[in-house]
Amino acid sequence: MKDKIILSMSDEKLSALEMYLAQRNTTLTAEIDKYTEQLYSKNVPQNVREYIEMTSDSKPIRKQRPTKNPEGRPPSGQ
Repeated sequence: MKDKIILSMSDEKLSALEMYLAQRNTTLTAEIDKYTEQLYSKNVPQNVREYIEMTSDSKPIRKQRPTKNPEGRPPSGQ
């Protein structure tokens, strides 16, 4: 799951920033993503980053049990 961060910037500054980033073939989102990764790496201890990586990668995907059989009726016994 990802959380969202809301940033405020004047329309003029945002427009200028996006224009100059486009000249460098990048976007504001890409630059912010890079910067947040740098902040994360700089401030969160390595062992914590490794733990988060292990727990987020190893979560099994749970399949939902079907609530109806192929004929469209509820399973027997209900």
